Amino acid sequence: MMSILRRGLLVLLAALPMLAHAVTGPSAHELIQDTTTRLLADLEANKETYKTNPSAFYDAMNNIVGPVVDADGVSRSIMTVKYSKKATPEQMARFQENFKRSLMQFYGNALLEYKNQGITVSPAKDESGDRTSVDMTVKGSSGANYPVSYTLEKINDQWKVRNVIINGINVGKLFRDQFADAMQRNGNDLDKTINNWAGEVAKAKAVTEEAADEQKQKQAQ
Repeated sequence: MMSILRRGLLVLLAALPMLAHAVTGPSAHELIQDTTTRLLADLEANKETYKTNPSAFYDAMNNIVGPVVDADGVSRSIMTVKYSKKATPEQMARFQENFKRSLMQFYGNALLEYKNQGITVSPAKDESGDRTSVDMTVKGSSGANYPVSYTLEKINDQWKVRNVIINGINVGKLFRDQFADAMQRNGNDLDKTINNWAGEVAKAKAVTEEAADEQKQKQAQ
């Protein structure tokens, strides 16, 4: 009987690291690597369908990417305390939904043009704290390389994406600046800014595309 108990204890001790991993979830590096792999696999399998039905692609992206993004934290960061503390729960929920949808469009339009040129995720960094980053390099159709860096924070023992820097453009800061600018243009009308947020994201996309063109020209020289 004691022998059985000892063997059972040894099995339990051996399984503890795996159980701990299951509770805390994947590492930040694994999360980005797995999400990227799943997203590209889905895109390869359904690309022709997505070209004629972009909404289906945005929905697929939301299912794959949505769970790894701290949408609430990012939304509040974009609004900043100045505006988020004045927003009602309904307004925050609506902005979060508009933000998520526009974010999927922001990345989705670029991904539909992606021709599997190559994405390389850099080696893992220190993840002992509650904040880390995961870097990758995306090769464009012209052969130019574009650096991407994801900032992640640990929330309830799960890593969540809080920001992304694309080719030197801090997307979180870009969105914050555009939200503040939109509020000024809209006479501090929060509802109007929330409802028209897709247009602000389109401006952000234009900024990142301009930066990508400059990067391509520099690497071509």
